[in-house]
Amino acid sequence: MAWGKKLFTNRLFPLNALSLRPWVVVVVVHAIVVVEVVVVIIAAAAAATAVVIIIVVVVVVVVVVVVVVVVVVVVLVVVLVVVVVVVAAVVAAVVAAVVAAAAVVVVVQILVIVLTIVVSEV
Repeated sequence: MAWGKKLFTNRLFPLNALSLRPWVVVVVVHAIVVVEVVVVIIAAAAAATAVVIIIVVVVVVVVVVVVVVVVVVVVLVVVLVVVVVVVAAVVAAVVAAVVAAAAVVVVVQILVIVLTIVVSEV
């Protein structure tokens, strides 16, 4: 035990890791989970932005094709646009669900942190 205390007690790392209170460890772990979930939210938002950019590019290409093609192809383009819009709606709904679920996880983790601190200090 003395060796372990010597290992964790020096100028670079003055905190004695072997004497941490359990609630501190719990708070740190839940804080890490909160950070990870926030990263997932940011990634989901980036994915949604990429999907919107792709949809805008597809719509621009479709408009150019509509100007160039004949009436029969226009009907096919309308079907394509409907499919793109439906896919975009589904992707947006999935991203919204992921973000909502991630937000719930963040709130729960914050509640766990607060309750852990409150209970440990009682």
